[in-house]
Amino acid sequence: MNISHQNIDEINANVLVEIAPEDYNPQVDKAIKEQAKKANLPGFRPGMVPTGHIRRMYGKSILFDEINKIINDKIAEYISEQKLEVLGQPLPKEEDKDSQYNWDFKDTFSFNYEIGLAPAFEIPFDEKTEFVEYDIKADEATLTERIKNLRRSYGKMTNPETSEENDVLYATLTQEKEEGLEKTASVRIEQIQDAKIKKSLVGLKKDDQVKLDVKKAFKPADLARILEITEEEAEGLEDTKFNLTIKNINRLEESDLNQEFFDKLFPAGEVTTEEQFNEKVKEEVENLFKQNSAQKLRNDMYTFGMEKVNVEFPEAFLKKWLKATNPELSENEIEEGFADFVSNLKWTIIENRIVTDNKLEVKYDEVLDLAKERIYAQIKMYNINEEPTDEQLHTYAMQLLADKEQANRLFEEVKALKVFDKLKETVKIKAKKIDYNKFEKLDK
Repeated sequence: MNISHQNIDEINANVLVEIAPEDYNPQVDKAIKEQAKKANLPGFRPGMVPTGHIRRMYGKSILFDEINKIINDKIAEYISEQKLEVLGQPLPKEEDKDSQYNWDFKDTFSFNYEIGLAPAFEIPFDEKTEFVEYDIKADEATLTERIKNLRRSYGKMTNPETSEENDVLYATLTQEKEEGLEKTASVRIEQIQDAKIKKSLVGLKKDDQVKLDVKKAFKPADLARILEITEEEAEGLEDTKFNLTIKNINRLEESDLNQEFFDKLFPAGEVTTEEQFNEKVKEEVENLFKQNSAQKLRNDMYTFGMEKVNVEFPEAFLKKWLKATNPELSENEIEEGFADFVSNLKWTIIENRIVTDNKLEVKYDEVLDLAKERIYAQIKMYNINEEPTDEQLHTYAMQLLADKEQANRLFEEVKALKVFDKLKETVKIKAKKIDYNKFEKLDK
């Protein structure tokens, strides 16, 4: 069996495969014998069908299947041996589809495949490359807002007589036209976009009525929820004048800063004073900010790498491969999504080169640990006082990893984190303190 390849240019090549009877007949004979053992045909006892009969009836289809298996395996071996960085999978050349063979177990077959090659480039990250890693501090406004949200989350609902800016109005909205829309829903005053409309909803009582333009008042998503229509319908709404009639006023009163409240948020007795509570909230917020900082650094590294690596891809081949592997996609759909596909592919190649050059490995235990970490965070999100055991986390993680899609996602996430850590070791990192309100304005 002979395999060779010829470069058309730096990013396209052909692979020629020549396979003779002595290369495929042993495997074909074995497949025919296995088929004979399994066959259940009229006139023969199960498992006793002569191989000659199977060869006459199914020989050509078995031959075709086995040759495909052999070629796919051998091309994969050849690509690995030659250290070819291939994009997608090899595709049979169009002219091979019309090749005529007898398929009589005596043919010498020649097949030609197209392959796309990853472009050559230098990894742009080195010890001279500098990035900023932000140490984000919680400013007073952010802390005040976080404390307010926590107190409201554990507060109690009341029904005041007169509305205020942070109230929720349970109201009926009626379109000002014959047989118009009429819906009863909860309207959060703080979500109103237009300042004038927002002001008109403050100081109202039950059964009061106001006129408003819903397009000015609400974002499309909020309007769609209130009127029970799609966002597209909300954006295209023509008759936007509605009457809003208040049926009830709901107010979420903030929880008192007392021991009962503290024990709902933290293990019993851990926090006993307002000062300790404020410090705990600050610690929690700034721990979350570390994730924001890490994400910002990753984004900056990604942007730098994508800008510095200026290469061409075998676009014609990749479009053909996408169509071959996703036959349900139209040519227009492939064209529309192609730029994003190539962008993702480019970063994947950069990432893989870093993995290969530095001999980075993703181990199963690392994926398992990340699964546990994600599950733990999810549990704490719903009940801060719940503390799952390691055995429970292990069981949940194993169940999660049983899902192939979830397992692959976590594997890629671990790989990305390893690449990020390696880049942090490679480049120059400059630490900089910044308040969260200023951090939010970066890159805007």
